[in-house]
Parts: sequence; structure tokens; C-alpha cells
Amino acid sequence: MSWGEEQPGHPQGYGQVQGYGEQLPYGYEGYGRQQPYPQPQQPYPQQQSYGHQPYVQQDYPQQPCPPHYEGYEGYEGYEEPGQRVPVDSTATLPVVEPEPEPVAASSEPAAGGGRDRYFDTLRAVALVRVVAYHTFGWAWAGLVFPSMGIMFGLAGTLMAKSLERPALKVVRSRFRRLLPPFWFWGAFVVLAMMIHDWMPGWQIVYWIVPLGDPPGNAWGEQAWEILWYLRTYLWFVLLSPLLLRLFRLAPVPVLVLSLAPILVLTFVWAGPDNRLGTALWDLSTYLFCWILGFAHRDGVLQRMKPAVVVVLSLAALGYGGWYAFAHRAEFGTYDLDEIPLAQAFWSAGFVMLLMWAKARFRIDFAGLTRFRRLDRIVTVFNARAVTIYLWHEIALILAVPLIDQFWKVPAFETYLPLESQWFMFGVGWVLIALFILVCGWVEDVAARKRPRLLP
Repeated sequence: MSWGEEQPGHPQGYGQVQGYGEQLPYGYEGYGRQQPYPQPQQPYPQQQSYGHQPYVQQDYPQQPCPPHYEGYEGYEGYEEPGQRVPVDSTATLPVVEPEPEPVAASSEPAAGGGRDRYFDTLRAVALVRVVAYHTFGWAWAGLVFPSMGIMFGLAGTLMAKSLERPALKVVRSRFRRLLPPFWFWGAFVVLAMMIHDWMPGWQIVYWIVPLGDPPGNAWGEQAWEILWYLRTYLWFVLLSPLLLRLFRLAPVPVLVLSLAPILVLTFVWAGPDNRLGTALWDLSTYLFCWILGFAHRDGVLQRMKPAVVVVLSLAALGYGGWYAFAHRAEFGTYDLDEIPLAQAFWSAGFVMLLMWAKARFRIDFAGLTRFRRLDRIVTVFNARAVTIYLWHEIALILAVPLIDQFWKVPAFETYLPLESQWFMFGVGWVLIALFILVCGWVEDVAARKRPRLLP
């Protein structure tokens, strides 16, 4: 394969249509959103009397938010400058906004200032898992923590919340917040590929709006292959007004039938061997998780009997796990990223349990705020999720020649584990931190906020 050969937005995989690449040395399978919002504090209720003495009414001023949340708005919860949308939580990777509670749940803010750290923590762990997967290539990573299923589930929840406003405005807001960071990142990637003999054709329009896989050459493949997530997310955003309307007509039947497309593609018709086919596979793989987010938002999961939820979740996990291992020889691995049907069912069962447990037991991880450094890391990860996702592969690419230079220093060669992938993992995170400082401000500009080095 020549360096200048143009490739579609996915490496080979899933037969001819999957779009998930072969396992490369550092797990180069593109996998990888949201930002916290300060919860508006309710004013202290005024008292009319106390005991037998009249009580003079007083205005209780609103308390300032903690310093590490000051000026930190959620990515998707602000439609216009200065306009706050009250929410209970946060949103998803890579496009971020506050996570709402289901309708049936309490409207009281989470303990510790209105931030639901449960979903914040899930997003932060998902980002760490993504970087680890692309460093080590662990096939079992998706079984332990199916990051993308979780992220699409959270995104569906937030989309259902946002669609309480006009649909066109919500869709425009999503595109506005995602595209500027993508353009900023893409300018460097496209220029670097052109310097390395890539000749773009008309498909370069997908570098403007990635509704199809943006093209590229083999030299830049590790950087651009992750864009399948952005493409899938944007299509879900466009389809959500219709999907939400259908879901609310018959919630449980629509939720169950959302697994039908992946079954059809696997056993009946594999779809076209082009960008459309790739998009169909990805949309079908995560459709259940997206609609499960609708169910979480509308309180459908909370109203279901616990036994039913547990049985259905375990059944989905069992089938997904069995299919992955039973077809290991066919796919050459049990990695869920390479087996869409297994990914769809395993993610469905896993995310259903997480969503149901949150709604049922009102888990919020509010106690995380007691660990200030850890809480701060979670905050930054959520505020810069787009930056981390887009730039983490480039950080891993740059880590290799940087470590090569360490070999030229005798002390480093003697005392540092330069051959260890764990060392590369650490160097990668150092470079990611630099990208957060240098490039993260683009997310603020996209959200029409004052640019900051750190949120």
C-alpha cells in the first residue's frame, strides 16, 4: 500500500463493511464525551413566623459555587451566552452537556452543588480506557468497560432532555459545539497528510462536516480512524427528533426492536460496501444504547420491575459474550470492537444495568467532591472530552519518537523502562495534558465562552 493511497474513513474490518480496523501494534481501533454545569441553587425558603414571635423576612443571597466550578458551564446546556439551562448532571463523549435526571426522579440537585458525579466519573473512566486500549490493544477491554456503548447511552439521555427545546435549535447547537474543535484538529492532520504525499479528492468535504468517513492516506491512518465516532454521533443527533417521537409512542417495543437492525445486517443483508454501509453498521451497533438513553431520561427503566431488568440485561450480556467467543476463529479475536453483534448485545446489557441502577438507587457519587484532586481531574476530563478524544492518538504517535530520543541519554536508558508500553502510556498522558492546555480553548470558543487554559 503506497503512502499516498487514499483510504475510506475506516480500516478494513467486519468483512467488507464494518469499518473497524485490524489490530495494530498499539490497538489502533478508534474508540473513545461532557461538561459539568453548576446547578442553580434554590433560594432559601422564607419563613413567615417562628414560634410565637413574628419572623422578619430576609433575602438569602445565593451562595457562590466552589472555586473549581466557577465559570464552568456544561458543553451542551448553554444555547446562548449567559442563558443557563437547569439540569442535574452532565453529558457524553465527545460532545458534552449536563446530564438530566429521569422525569420520574427527584428534581432536587445532587449533593455537593448540583453535579452528578456518577456520569462525570463514567466519562472520565471511558477516556482513560480509550487511551489504554489504543496503547496496549487489550482485547478484553471492551468486556470490562464498553466505553462507546456507555457514551452513546449518555448522549441519548441528554439528547432527549435537549429536545424539550425546538429540534432545529438543538441540532444546530450540537453541530456548532462539535465542528470547531474538529476543524482545528483536522487542519493539522490534513496538512500533515498532504505533506506526506496525500492528494485529496472531492471527498475532502467530509473534513468539513463528517457525515461520512473523512478520507486520508495510510500515513495518517492512526489519527483519522477515530472519526467514526463523530460521524455516528452526528447521525444520531440528526435522527433523534424522529427516534424520540417513535420511542414515546411505544417505549418498550421500540427499545426492544432497536436491536433488530444489527441482527438484520449480521444474518440477512450486510449492506453496501461503502461509506453508507459503514455508517449503517455503526448506527445499528449502538442504536439500542442511544434509545436506552431516552428510556433513562423518561423514567421508563425506573418503572420496570427489577427482576425484568436484571434478567434482560444478563440475557443480553450472555448472548453478546457467547457470540464473541463462539466466533473467535471467524474474526480472529474476541475483541468486541471487531464483532458488531457481540458489541451491540454486550453494550446493551451493560448499559441497561448502569442506567437502571442509577435511576433505581439514585447513585450520584457526590462523595467524590471530598477528594479534591480526583474531583478536579474528573472535572477537567469532562470539560475537555472533545480535546482528549481527538488529540490522544496524535499524543501516542508523538510519544514514540520522543521515547527514541530518551535512548540517547545513558541515564534514561539505564534507569527508565523505555521498552515498557506502560512508560509509553505515561508519556502519552503527559502529551495529552499539553494538548489540553494548548488546544482545549477551542472547546470554549465553540461553546461561546471565554477561552481558558483549564476549566
